[in-house]
Amino acid sequence: MMINFLKIVFSALLVFMCYKVISTSLESNLFEQWDFLGSIPWMRATLWDFYANIFIITLWMFYKEKSIILKISITVLFVCLGSIATLAYVLVHLFKLKEGEGLKELLSKV
Repeated sequence: MMINFLKIVFSALLVFMCYKVISTSLESNLFEQWDFLGSIPWMRATLWDFYANIFIITLWMFYKEKSIILKISITVLFVCLGSIATLAYVLVHLFKLKEGEGLKELLSKV
């Protein structure tokens, strides 16, 4: 029951984040506004927060995955795509779970 709930919630979040990133990208060019955004203290704090979260998620992913090439590739995706890559990664593992498996199997090594 919990796994199905997580699949639904994370799928909805993935769709929403893709929509949000695409619609924002069409409305505003991040590279043109980078200097302005970098001057805002809350934007800098948000970036530090983002990278702290990426570090934690990457440690979990390094624990789970065996292949060093996969670990490096997923880390790059986490850094470049943020929550889109994180949600996709977790969803892949949620859909790989067999009947009767739960959070314990999701969080443990492959």
